[in-house]
Amino acid sequence: MDIQTLTYVFVSISFALYIGIAIWARAGTTDDFYVAGHQVHPLANGMATAADWMSAASFISMAGLISFMGSDGAMYLMGWTGGYVLLALLLAPYLRKFGQFTVPDFVGERYYSNTARTVAIICALFVSFTYVAGQMRGVGIVFSRFLEVDITLGVLIGMAIVFFYAVLGGMKGITYTQVAQYCVLIFAFMVPAIFISILMTGNPIPQLGFGSELIADQGVYLLDKLDGLSTELGFGKYTSGNKSTFDMICIVAALMVGTAGLPHVIVRFFTVPKVRDARLSAGYALILIAILYTTAPAVASFARLNLINTVSEANYSATPEWFKNWEAIDLIAWRDKNNDGKIQYVAGDAFKGKPIFTSGNGPSGERLLLNVDGGSVNELYIDQDIMVLANPEIAQLPNWVVALVVAGGLAAALSTAAGLLLVISTSIAHDLFKKMLLPSITDKQELLFARIAVGVAVLIAGYFGINPPGFVAQVVAFAFGLAASTFFPVIFMGIFYKRMNKEGAIAGMISGLVFTASYIIYFKFIDPSANNENHWWFGVSPEGSGTLGMTLNFMVAFTVSSLTAAPPKNVQDLVERIRVPRG
Repeated sequence: MDIQTLTYVFVSISFALYIGIAIWARAGTTDDFYVAGHQVHPLANGMATAADWMSAASFISMAGLISFMGSDGAMYLMGWTGGYVLLALLLAPYLRKFGQFTVPDFVGERYYSNTARTVAIICALFVSFTYVAGQMRGVGIVFSRFLEVDITLGVLIGMAIVFFYAVLGGMKGITYTQVAQYCVLIFAFMVPAIFISILMTGNPIPQLGFGSELIADQGVYLLDKLDGLSTELGFGKYTSGNKSTFDMICIVAALMVGTAGLPHVIVRFFTVPKVRDARLSAGYALILIAILYTTAPAVASFARLNLINTVSEANYSATPEWFKNWEAIDLIAWRDKNNDGKIQYVAGDAFKGKPIFTSGNGPSGERLLLNVDGGSVNELYIDQDIMVLANPEIAQLPNWVVALVVAGGLAAALSTAAGLLLVISTSIAHDLFKKMLLPSITDKQELLFARIAVGVAVLIAGYFGINPPGFVAQVVAFAFGLAASTFFPVIFMGIFYKRMNKEGAIAGMISGLVFTASYIIYFKFIDPSANNENHWWFGVSPEGSGTLGMTLNFMVAFTVSSLTAAPPKNVQDLVERIRVPRG
């Protein structure tokens, strides 16, 4: 069967599985809807957490970033995996012992203030909607390329699936759906990686193939070959970084503490019966996440080498079908600047400026590339997000492997989107309505509010999928920066600093959110021409601005709390209790 037919088969089977699980695990109470009744087994929760964690950024975009950034891309690996360790060891057990449903719930109770709760709700919505934009862009890319439907229709299909199992099953349905999605996405990521590793290096373990000799060039190692080709084409060495050390540290730190502050990951630790189970599920999740994260650098290198070998100096008329397919939806663009019919792929921008994201102007209805010669002889534009999805086609793997990768990409995007939508839902229905505006509503009414909130959130998320603000991993990195500058300090100090009061928490969250959002918006949207190290504060890029925002949050919170009244004694006693092991 051809790729499109196989893709429809694989995607249909996986969607039917997700819907079936949602029907089987439908939520009947708010406890089921918010935290799956606290009855999820640690291993199942570990798999669900891994699926929730490994979003479209991990599956689709991370290897693409590493392919183009080389060793600089390692900051995403270090930040995201290190952050999960930080969350599992430093915060998760204490939050589970505290016993609240959500991060705003923790903030409201710990800081004895509805104002603090409101600020936390705003931060949660800000982070979640920023993050979900990346997921919906991933859904749009997959649908528009492999199912050959308009990107708007593709996003609408994804919205409908997520809406169904999120509204019907809540956290209970989402949890068991994510267990299935983890199995799909990890199988889809590993199978082509293993095949390509065997074809290129003869080693079936991609992590080892990454450092092996190439079959086609006896005695030449994969990374040495990439270094040589990269420098020959005018790029920097693949194994040498170009970013400043301080900026790298700030980006890694922002990703790490942003991980520890992500509300849709934190809520996972409330779905298990006991604190011990929260630690166990964190351990399981870390192992399951590591399978993909340790494979990503190998996939990135295989994809980069295959791409260069396939297109550099190739006659455009003889390019393979995969190239034309991605070109048709604007994710690859070529312009013959010297009219020789060959693809000149070298360092430099193929077009002046960056792609302009539009709605309805490009051939696919997604975007319009600036069709003006850039300042270099480079003739090829490649969207970073296609590398994992195109890799099996570039390596000429069987069609069923390509279809499997499509199903995996959708599973990764939809699993995280569902978790984020639930956070949005609980922030509105539980934290805003039940805890503040309408405390007398019944459990049934609260459940209705939660489902309505999911529906509204799906519509907003769909808008971002149709009008994406950037590359998947870029958008997600900004979400981590916002989480780092808002939630991490207030959670950390709420657990380990008894003197932290509501005034300090509120001032810290607001200052962190305003600074980080302003920094990102200015350099990415208001004045992109100033987005370079000569204009950045302390040489820190927008991707690392969460570290600056977090530092500002800590300083403001500590200063304000020191100048205002201490928390009530019962709150200080509560902080002592959650830090002491039972028994």
